[in-house]
Amino acid sequence: MTTRILAQIVLPALFGLVSLLAASGQSNAQLFETRAQQAVLLDANTGTVLYTKNADDTVPPASLAKMMTMEVVFNALKSGRLNMDDEFLVSEYAWRTGGAVSGGSTMFAELNSSIRLEDLIKGVIVQSANDGCIIIAEGMAGSEDNFARLMTERARNIGLEKSVFKNSTGLPAEGQVVTMRELAKLANYLQREYPDLYKLYSLREFTWNKITQRNRNPLLAMGIGADGVKTGFTEESGYAIVGSVKRDGRRLIAALSGMTDERTRAEEARKILDWGVRAFESYELFKKDELIGNVRLYGGEMLTVPVTVREDLEILLPITERDRMKARVVYQGPVKAPVRAGDQIAALKIWIGDDLSQETPLYAAESVGKGPIHRQALDAMSELVLGWF
Repeated sequence: MTTRILAQIVLPALFGLVSLLAASGQSNAQLFETRAQQAVLLDANTGTVLYTKNADDTVPPASLAKMMTMEVVFNALKSGRLNMDDEFLVSEYAWRTGGAVSGGSTMFAELNSSIRLEDLIKGVIVQSANDGCIIIAEGMAGSEDNFARLMTERARNIGLEKSVFKNSTGLPAEGQVVTMRELAKLANYLQREYPDLYKLYSLREFTWNKITQRNRNPLLAMGIGADGVKTGFTEESGYAIVGSVKRDGRRLIAALSGMTDERTRAEEARKILDWGVRAFESYELFKKDELIGNVRLYGGEMLTVPVTVREDLEILLPITERDRMKARVVYQGPVKAPVRAGDQIAALKIWIGDDLSQETPLYAAESVGKGPIHRQALDAMSELVLGWF
């Protein structure tokens, strides 16, 4: 059987909102302007990507890498492999590379002391502590190199395909890269999968070793509903931030990089988040279990099987751009029979103009068994002919 990507136009009614072709050539970038070189704005509730600008460019992560460090730790806590009272030893390497003598962000951990994991996590989240990251990395994986491999492995497990980590801190390292799209996705994953631990990102300050340091995230003090996440800076890629706000029942996540200074970073982050709250409206596209389209089958007792969504499906659209949405059922196939009701066999992809805005899994609405031998033979011949073309 020849395998290929097939696209089937979604049912066209879609409450009058779906255009089968883009209505204009206007790009996403023209809807909003930012001084960031790379940017993405994500609506966490619906998964709608509201804005992108070079969102898939790979850039050095700087301290934004510490979000992935925390994901590895949070995952270990959730699974029971670690608990908050576990103590970790401060090695000479951690002290020299990330401690007070290093000149970088630090929680001033003392050489050869032992520190509770809860305090280390707060040091990393609030104080962006390099020593805290390395202490955790060595305690969990034996070395920072081993821990960095765990970070990249976890990144792949949660769907981050481009991000590569070489250390736990985000300090400059060859081959260490992220994208703003993937960091926004990571922030969304953290707040969704670890809600109690994610709350630590809203802490305004933390005191360790009799030294109080304030959270470096400028959004927390703006009164805009911000509760995370992280800032970063490298000479190569400039100032960066991943910010999250929750307002009026909605959560928006912005990831921006390539800004020239701290003030611009704060201004651009607030501007894009405010715009996201005010410039979009929510639309219900499909109800749970509503039939959306049909997927072609290979060797089945029926030629096609209907597909549906498991939950009510909503999307956010710019209030001035309702006619620029297009949607398609996309799958790799034909899908080989038998198919059981509930099998994930396709996806609904939705574009706003030329920008992929949302992708939602689609599931078989009913079971379809294998067809008779002559049906399988006809489908095989059809695939062969299509393969020639």
